[in-house]
Amino acid sequence: MYIGGTGKPGLHHLLWEVVDNAVDEATNGYASQIDVVLHRDGRSITVSDNGRGIPVDKHPTKKIPTLEVILTTLHAGGKFDSSNYITSGGLHGVGASVVNALSEDLVATIKRDGATWEQRYERGKPVTKLKKVSPNSRGTGTSIYFRPDADIFETVDFDAGIIAENLETKTYLNGALRIAFKNEATGEKHEYHHEGGIEEFLGHKLSEGKLRPVHVDPFVLRQEGMVDGARVEVTLQWTEAPREALYSYVNGIPTPDGGTHEQGLKNAIRSAVRSYMDTHDLLPKKLDISAEDIREGVMGIVNLFMVDPQFQGQTKEKLNNPEIKGIVTAAIRLELEQFLNRHPSTGDAIATRVVQAAKARHASRAAATKVRRKTSVSHRLNLPGKLADCASTNPEDSELFIVEGDSAGGSAKQGRDRGTQAILPLRGKVLNAEQATLKKVQDNKELSNVVQALGCGLGDQLELSKLRYHKVILLMDADSDGHHISTLLLTFFYRYMKPLIEEGFVFIAQPPLYRIDAAKNTWWALDDEDRERIMADIKKRNKNTKIELQRFKGLGEMMPQTLKDTTLDPEKRRLLKVTIPDAERMVTEQTISQLMGKDASARFDFIMNNVDEVQDLDV
Repeated sequence: MYIGGTGKPGLHHLLWEVVDNAVDEATNGYASQIDVVLHRDGRSITVSDNGRGIPVDKHPTKKIPTLEVILTTLHAGGKFDSSNYITSGGLHGVGASVVNALSEDLVATIKRDGATWEQRYERGKPVTKLKKVSPNSRGTGTSIYFRPDADIFETVDFDAGIIAENLETKTYLNGALRIAFKNEATGEKHEYHHEGGIEEFLGHKLSEGKLRPVHVDPFVLRQEGMVDGARVEVTLQWTEAPREALYSYVNGIPTPDGGTHEQGLKNAIRSAVRSYMDTHDLLPKKLDISAEDIREGVMGIVNLFMVDPQFQGQTKEKLNNPEIKGIVTAAIRLELEQFLNRHPSTGDAIATRVVQAAKARHASRAAATKVRRKTSVSHRLNLPGKLADCASTNPEDSELFIVEGDSAGGSAKQGRDRGTQAILPLRGKVLNAEQATLKKVQDNKELSNVVQALGCGLGDQLELSKLRYHKVILLMDADSDGHHISTLLLTFFYRYMKPLIEEGFVFIAQPPLYRIDAAKNTWWALDDEDRERIMADIKKRNKNTKIELQRFKGLGEMMPQTLKDTTLDPEKRRLLKVTIPDAERMVTEQTISQLMGKDASARFDFIMNNVDEVQDLDV
């Protein structure tokens, strides 16, 4: 009942109860060092602190040492007296007595009032009287040795890894605290001390999860003087992760099931971010933003300190105090909103992340709705009629060329390797997926053909394991129209099939714009700059060499063999892999949203800001 079970978590909960008592001394300013030793047998532990030491004088009513009362009587802990602890991880006053009752052996050693005292217990009962083992001792503190009862627990072997992780977390939550951990079985020693506190803890969590933040500076708040003497520490940072990750604590005790303090934090995040987006007109019209969209990708840590926490269950996994939700919300909301206004680049990055989440959610919901509406499922693969598929059924060997126009498609079909190269011609410029609803995207014939050919679905329904080609190559004319079509397709892939880009499956072909013949040799130039370089090299070797220059108006003008030699043949072609560099992810999102979205003002600003760099117009 008190430790949550007799398995491995319950076994370690005994240790957390003893450690938390020591941490309480540190949190309230009475201790600075805790030492934890996992003994050679792996089944017994000693926890020592340099706090005040448990009182050893006679209890006023029970007429036995106070130490013995605390270690043998439920609800006898000193934490019920608010003069002893301002904040405490304990609630029921049963921690020490439960550890004692569930241990074969327990030895309490106390340094207090210039002397050292000791008392031994077995299965919760004292087997010696409290005795003074040293009349002259320097310092103060408490040391508890215990060995859990093998008749009660399924296993009594402690996990050093779990212990180390938990102890280090304690030092993140108490920046002034030092904890030393020694494993006698291996000889390993660890010293944990993190002055950076929860901000440093957040950085550790981001690194551990290999998560990419969308803004540089985290939000950090330490708010004191709250109602009933409560105080709170909070740090937040939005990432590219597909879900939120909030870690909540009360007086340094983890609350994995959250509670009213975590709900207060969520309410504050929702209100502050929505207010910032409203104020700066960052909410797209007709786009519904939910609280889940706002919190998607956020990683946060909240540590609440309060006098009388009411937990759900003795294992303290959820905070129940109803008044705390409003207190925490009020403390954080205004500070977070002001932080966003003081750091507009951070606020805008978070807003963009929120919009991205909302669009993805709407796309996923619409896709799921469409799937549910189907009355029957065909297990026959439906491929678009224009697709010239390849013979190979191995995705790793197969390539899909998405080609601009039927004419170019005809040349590509003749020049391809039928064994591994498939050709899908598109008609004209495809739909701008950034300005269209998912229904319009799904109803668009050309984009629907792309989705059918790839075979892996789109949005949240996308399954990479069903992708039919591991090279998806955009093959467009080397002119402005071709570049525009490539941009429209890339926007579609980015918004609805992003994993293809993330996994490196999307490429852009590099067909030549010019053919250069001189001295019985042929060169292929990608663009005007490439053409000038090649011609300069030819003239440098022989000024009198006659140069013949041919500009391709489009891929359809190329003979199939020419297209094969320059663009299709893996041994000779040039491909650009489409990637999103880690440092450019938010810039990419903003660029696509602004330059491909419905708001024309962003494009106008882009044109006006870059007009001086334009040298040639392709009209």
